[in-house]
Formats: sequence, C-alpha cells, structure tokens
Amino acid sequence: MARETTYLEEEFPSPMKQLWITFNKTPMAVLGLSCYLFLVILAIFGQFITPHSALEVGDALLTPPAWNDDGNLNYLLGTDDFGRDMLSRLVHGTSLTFGLSFLVVIFALIIGVVIGSFSALTRGIKASFLTHFLDVILSIPSLLLAIIIVAILGPGLENILWAIALVSIPQFVHVTRIAVKEEQKKAYVLIPILDGASEIRVLITSIFPNIIDKIIIQATLAQSAAILDIAALGFLGLGAPFPMPEWGSMLANSLDLFYIAPWTTYFPGLAILFTVVVTNLVGEGLRHSLKIQKDS
Repeated sequence: MARETTYLEEEFPSPMKQLWITFNKTPMAVLGLSCYLFLVILAIFGQFITPHSALEVGDALLTPPAWNDDGNLNYLLGTDDFGRDMLSRLVHGTSLTFGLSFLVVIFALIIGVVIGSFSALTRGIKASFLTHFLDVILSIPSLLLAIIIVAILGPGLENILWAIALVSIPQFVHVTRIAVKEEQKKAYVLIPILDGASEIRVLITSIFPNIIDKIIIQATLAQSAAILDIAALGFLGLGAPFPMPEWGSMLANSLDLFYIAPWTTYFPGLAILFTVVVTNLVGEGLRHSLKIQKDS
C-alpha cells in the first residue's frame, strides 16, 4: 500500500497568538494574570460569597483577626469600629475599586481608540492641533486633572468615575494615533490602498489586528492608574460615600484607629497594593513579550 504523503501548510500565528506564546514563557507574568483573573471573579461574584453583609453593623466591635489570641473564627480578618466584617467589606470592595476601574478603562479605551484612529487619518492643521493638545493634557498628572473635574462636577462615586474616564481618554488617543501612523508606513497597508481600498476599510481590516496588542498593554497601565485614582479620591473623601466599602474610603476612615486596631488600616492598604502590583505585572509581561516579539 502506497504511503500517503501530505504536505502541511506552514501556519503563521496572528500577532495576538504570538504575544500569548511569548507571554506564557514568563512565570511572573502568568502568576500576575492568574491573580488578575481571581480579582475579576471576586469583582463579579464577591458579593454573593461573602460570609457577612458588608454594611451590616454588629456587636463585635474591633475584633482582631482570627489568628490573634482575642480573635474570632467567624471574622477571619477581624471587624471594624462598627462591628462590620473586614473580609466581607474587602471582598465587596473589589467590585468598587477594581471592578469599576475595569469599566472606566473599557469606556476610555473605546472612545480613545475611535478618536485616535480617525485623528491618524487627518492631515494638516487638525492633526497638528490635536497633537499639541494631547501633549499639553498628557503633561498634567491624571490625578490632578481628576480632582479638578470632580471639583466642577461635585463629589460622589459616579462623578469620580466620569472624571477618571475623561482623563484616561487622551492616553488611548495618543497610543492609538502613534500606532496607526507607524503601521500606515508599512507595505502591507500601502498595497490595498493602491488597489483602491478606502482608508477606513484598511484601518479596520489590516491595521487594527496589528495594533491590538499595544492597545491592550495601554489598557493594563491605564487600569493601574485608575485603581490608584479611585482609591486616592476615595481617601480624600471625594469618592464613594460612607459606608460603602471602597478601599480608599476604608483606608481613610480607619486612620484614627491605626494604633488601636491596625488591621482596619493594613488590609485595605494591602488590597490596593496587591491589585496595583498584579495589574502592573500583567502590563509588564505584555510589554516584555511585545519587545521580544519585535526583536525576533
């Protein structure tokens, strides 16, 4: 019997698949991604799995964590000065600090990518004006801009989300515009244009698939900044109102208890630190993978 010979076509993975292959070779980045997915699950389902209500006032005031001699196993991370379970408040706060930062970044990403893409297609005075305007906006710290916007709109969780979203949009506009401009100089973009394809069609079908990795990297960095901004504005009393368990507000409300019940300050601060580090690990892993991908 004659042996069948089959010639397999060489497969060229897409830029996103290449990025994942390289990303998967970095253990710290994979660990960061695992923790990031854990935070996403907590943000979505956390309020359904907490052992106690995040807002329920109890009689066990300032109970230490369970590993303390005076601790109680019913309150694993202790309670605050109103007898509310710290673990339940921290888990519930994941959806406020981390979850809302994710939604803010998604909103800013969509608006910023649309504006950045069309600005890359403009020429002349409009393009020059937009470039200089973005340079001015990006030179101002995002937290300062957010505080100015909140001062105009007024304090409140909804207003700080709008403020953070507005100050995040220019970052995506800048990154998208530069990425599209770089891709427009390459041959694979010029060929369909010479064949008669419109710039919009080339942008959607050819350019976007090759810049999506850069946009995702910018999204992780923007979310890290958004988490800090939400917590900072909450700490300043401009964000989530009392008694909502937003981590920045929890940290501000527990400062007076630092020497009496330090766990009420430690745990919200550690939650913010952990979330920012995990998000930065994912962002750094993506940037590292993208650099290797370009050099290879």
